[in-house]
Amino acid sequence: MTTGLVAAEWTVCRTDAGAVDVPPGPEVVRYPARVPGTVAEALRDAGHPVPAADDLDGADWWFETTLTVTAEATRLEFDSVATVAEVLVDGERRASSTSMFVPVVVDLREFAGRTVSVAVCCRALTPSLRRRPRGRWRSSMIAQQGLRWVRTTMLGRAPVFAGAPVPVGIVRDVHLVPATPRLHVRGRVVDGRCEIHVTGHAEADVTVAIGGDRYPVAVNPSGAVDAVVEVGERERWWPHTHGRPVLHDVTVESAGTRVTTRVGFRSVEFDPPRAGEALRVNGIVVHARGGCWVPLDPVSLRTDSAALEATLDDAIASGTNLIRLTGTMLYETPEFHARCAERGVMVWQDVMLATVDPPDDDDHAAQVVAEIHAALASSGPATVVVSGGSETYQQPTMLGLAADDARIPLLDTVIPDLLASSYPDLAYVPSSPSGGDLPTHGRAGVAHWFGVGGYLRPLSDVRTAGVRFAAESLAFAIPPERRAVDTHFGSAHPAGHDPRWKAAVPRDRGSSWDFEDVRDHYVRTLFGVEPSLVRRDDPERYLDYGRAAVCEATAAVLGHWRRPDSECGGALVLTLRDLMPGAGWGFIDSDGGVKAPWYVLRRVHAPTTVLVSDEGMDGLTVHVVHDGPDPLRAAVEVRAVGRTGTVVADGTWPVDLPGHGSAGTSVDAILGRFTDATHAHRFGPPVADAVVVNLVQDGRTLARSVTLVGAPALPVQNSVGLSAAVEPSEDGAWRLEITAESAAQHVCVDVDGFRPSDNWFHLAPGVPHTVTLVPTGRASAPRGHVRAINSLTRAAIKPA
Repeated sequence: MTTGLVAAEWTVCRTDAGAVDVPPGPEVVRYPARVPGTVAEALRDAGHPVPAADDLDGADWWFETTLTVTAEATRLEFDSVATVAEVLVDGERRASSTSMFVPVVVDLREFAGRTVSVAVCCRALTPSLRRRPRGRWRSSMIAQQGLRWVRTTMLGRAPVFAGAPVPVGIVRDVHLVPATPRLHVRGRVVDGRCEIHVTGHAEADVTVAIGGDRYPVAVNPSGAVDAVVEVGERERWWPHTHGRPVLHDVTVESAGTRVTTRVGFRSVEFDPPRAGEALRVNGIVVHARGGCWVPLDPVSLRTDSAALEATLDDAIASGTNLIRLTGTMLYETPEFHARCAERGVMVWQDVMLATVDPPDDDDHAAQVVAEIHAALASSGPATVVVSGGSETYQQPTMLGLAADDARIPLLDTVIPDLLASSYPDLAYVPSSPSGGDLPTHGRAGVAHWFGVGGYLRPLSDVRTAGVRFAAESLAFAIPPERRAVDTHFGSAHPAGHDPRWKAAVPRDRGSSWDFEDVRDHYVRTLFGVEPSLVRRDDPERYLDYGRAAVCEATAAVLGHWRRPDSECGGALVLTLRDLMPGAGWGFIDSDGGVKAPWYVLRRVHAPTTVLVSDEGMDGLTVHVVHDGPDPLRAAVEVRAVGRTGTVVADGTWPVDLPGHGSAGTSVDAILGRFTDATHAHRFGPPVADAVVVNLVQDGRTLARSVTLVGAPALPVQNSVGLSAAVEPSEDGAWRLEITAESAAQHVCVDVDGFRPSDNWFHLAPGVPHTVTLVPTGRASAPRGHVRAINSLTRAAIKPA
C-alpha cells in the first residue's frame, strides 16, 4: 500500500573500498544510472563491459540524486539496496543497512520544503567477508564462505547461475511518502473463517471496508496496528487451473487517508507425505506444477511490466499454477505478487537462504525475521508455501554430517514460530528439500529430484522413485529454438564446444561435467546415436536430438507424476526461464521465446488433458484429468493406425466427470478386443505404427496424445512424407494442417514471426494435426518449414 515512487535522475560512481565517507568530488567520473537498477546495468549502458564479481564487490559505489521534500511526504523508503549500504542526506549519514532484503527508511521531516542531495553508498562487500568465524560446513555452491554472514543473494556469486553479474545497487523501488499511516492488509482463511489482517502504523484509528461492510480497527498508544477482522464468508480465491482467482476490493481509512487494495481468501494445506495429495486449496486436492523463477533481467534486476505479463502468460499457457521463488535469488516485487494473485498463479516463497550454515546469532535471526515480514506483509493469496531456503539441509547431509550436528535453529524454531503467530494461513517447509529419512530421499516430504537428469537414471526410474513432491526437477541444458540460436550465435555450429555457447551451459561448481553432457547422455541412450558424431556432421540435427531428448524426459517424468494414481502431488521444473542466451535450464529462453519441452508442459499440465502410459504387457492405459470446477462430459476416441494410415482398430469411451475429477481405463478396454497395439507380445510384425487418443467434446478436440510404436529409437528415413497446408483465419492467425505418410517423431513447426499453438509432437500415418499460427512479429504470412527428428526431408510452409 506504499505509493509515491521517486522519479529522479541518478548517477553512479566508483571509489576504492573505504576510501571516503562522503560522496567524492567532481574529479570522479559519474555515469547516468537507472533506479531501481544496478552498477552493472549503468556501466553496460555507458558502453563498458560488466565488471567481474571481485571488481563489483571489491569497491564502493555511490548513487546520487536530488529530491524535493514536501510537507506531505517526508519518509524516504528504499525497498532493497544491495547490500551493505549507507544513505547520506546533504552529506550527513542518516541510515544504514547490512541486508539486501530489508527496506531502508530515512526520516526527512526536518527537510520539509527543501531540496536535498541524497547519496546511497553501496559499500564493498569483500572486506566484510574476511575474518569471520567458519560455519559447520563449507557450501559447495560458492567460493566465499563468509557470505553466510551477509544477507544478500547468491545470484552472481554462485558460478552455476551463468549470465548474472553481482547485484550492487538500488535494486527495488524508492518511495517518498507520508510518515503515516503505513498499513499492510492481507486476506486469509484461518480455521474456516475469512479474515483481514491489518498491520503497520497509524496516528488514528483505522476503518476497514469490504463489500459495503465497515469494520473498526484500534491503534495502540505507540501507533502500532496488528489486528484481525472477521469479515464473514467471502467468495474464495483459486489457482487458475481449478477455479477463478477471485479478489475483493478493500478500503482502509485513517486520519483522512484512504487507500484501496485487493485481497483474496483461500485456505491451504500442504502435507507432502500424503501420497498424491500434497497440496489442498480450499479443501480440494491441487496437483501443483510449474517451475522455479529467475529475474527477468539479471543485469538490472528490474521487473519490466510487459515482460512480466508475457512471462506469466506463457507460464499459464503451459499449465503452470505454482512458481517457486528460490532461496538462491531475491524476493520479488509487489507487482509480481499482485499479477500472480490476479492471474491465479500460486507462489512458493523460499527465505533467501541457500547451502550455507547460517549463524546462530540473534542479530542475524532478527534480520531474517525482518525480511520475512517485509516479503509477506502485503503478500496476496497467491503465496501459499514458505520454505526455510534452498538446500539448506541437503548441503550438510550430502557432506556427511549427522542430522543432529546440522540442525539450524532459524529453520526449526524461529521461522515456523513467526509464521504460526503472524501468518497462520501459510504452509511451512523447513527446507527444500526436506522431510524424508534424509533430505536426499524423495519418498517422503519435498524432493529435488534429478534421477532423470543429473544422475543419468533411465526414464523408467521415475516409476520406482516414489517422489511425493518435487520442488525441483528436470535440469537439462535445453537448446533454444533454431532461430534464437541463429540470432545469438550465428548458426548451430558453436553448439557443444564454442566458449560463447559453453558460457551459458549450467555447471555445478567443481564438477568435471556440465548439463550439456547430461543431455547428450539421454540422446545417446534414447535414440541410439552418438551425439558428438552427429554434431560434427550436422550441428542443427545435433541440437534437434537434444531438444527431442528433453521432450522425451519431460513427457515421461511429468506425465507419470500427473497421473491420478501417482504418488506425486506436484512438480516444478528447474527453471522456467534462462538468465542468458544459450542452452540453460529454462523452458523459456532469455528473450522470452518458448523452447521445445515447453510444449510438453502445455500438453501434460493442461487443466483438462488426456495422458497415455505404456504398461508393458498390459498395453496402454488412458488417464483423463479434469481440474476445472464444472463437470466434464466428453468422449475418448482411440485409433490404432497402421503403416499406410489404415485404421487397425478403433473405439470410443464416454467420460462423465465431476469438477476436479479424473478417470482411467486401458486402451484394450476401449477397443473391446486384444490388438497388441504396442507390439509388447511380439506375435509377428507390429500391427500398428501409432495409437492416437483424442479427448473430444461436441466435435472439438480438448486434448490429444499420440504413441509411436517402437519409439523413441525409430529409424531415420529419407522422408516420412510430411506435408503442410496453411490458410488464414478470420482472427488474423493462420491454420496449419500437417500430415505424414509414415509415423513422424517430434515434429517441429519452424516459422518466422509466428508462434504455433502446438509443437514438437508426434504424427500418426495419415492422421492430420491442425496447428494455429499466432503472429508475433511483422510477418504478413507464415513462411518456414516442418521437420521431424526421424526424417531427413522437410515440408515447406508457404501460403498459396
